[in-house]
Amino acid sequence: MKNGTIKATVLIETLPAAFEMHEILYELKDHIVGLNCGRWDYIFSYIKRLGKNPNFILPDRAQVVMGSAFLNAYSLLLVKTCHERGAFAMGGMAAQIPVKGDEAANEAAFNKVRADKEREANNGHDGTWVAHPDLVKVAMEVFGKLEGPNQLARQRQDVNVGQKELIEPHKGERTEHGMRECCRVGVQYIEAWLGGRGAVPLYNLMEDAATAEISRTQIWQWIYHGATLSDGRKVTPELFDEVLADEMKTLRETLGEERWTSGHFEQAVSLFSDMTKAQECEEFLTLPAYRLILENEA
Repeated sequence: MKNGTIKATVLIETLPAAFEMHEILYELKDHIVGLNCGRWDYIFSYIKRLGKNPNFILPDRAQVVMGSAFLNAYSLLLVKTCHERGAFAMGGMAAQIPVKGDEAANEAAFNKVRADKEREANNGHDGTWVAHPDLVKVAMEVFGKLEGPNQLARQRQDVNVGQKELIEPHKGERTEHGMRECCRVGVQYIEAWLGGRGAVPLYNLMEDAATAEISRTQIWQWIYHGATLSDGRKVTPELFDEVLADEMKTLRETLGEERWTSGHFEQAVSLFSDMTKAQECEEFLTLPAYRLILENEA
């Protein structure tokens, strides 16, 4: 087979991989096109790998943004590393999706995507991706303004990112609202996954397995350390049980009894609860979830 027939872009979505980007480019030198940021899985990996260390407790997921702390460092280092090696640096996926029937909410979503893509372009990324075709135009508004087809000439030698920067936690609050959001999103995604869907639109965002992983590991980390919420309460298994039960009661009423009983919600709630309260942080929730699928088909 002629060299170059197979080309690869590697998604850097785990914390260990961020420390080996040069090595990944070298090993795939005959086929590599570039490296790509993968923010949701990367946050999940960060919690999983550093979760037992009390110095790396994260705030609410909504406050773990690409423009600061370890995510910003990771994005900048990816650009610098790729351009040093002549490879392209791809930005992360914008998870927002169009909001039908609500122009104000739709414009707010588009503005978030636009700001995200402007940050990527300013950092030196050569391209990007989005979760929905309607957002391609928004991304192109930004990347279409580049002086050339890429930014390989921007070597970013001004970027000095090391271990300290790559593991710097985001600052922010841990809130009951954040816990509730994790419960809602985590359970609904797992329920959809058990029903055969891998990508699920929830609350105007396109979510995948990494979202559920963040949801359960974030609360797991808070429980493990007995972290304190912004209102002074300690996160305990009992508080989690209370919040989860209340959210599921509301969700059941919202969806209706038929949707709840015909779906996989009871299994999803049980799995989410067990994994969140486990002493050890399981590697992936999809492994026990897959066993449930096999049981359902038996």
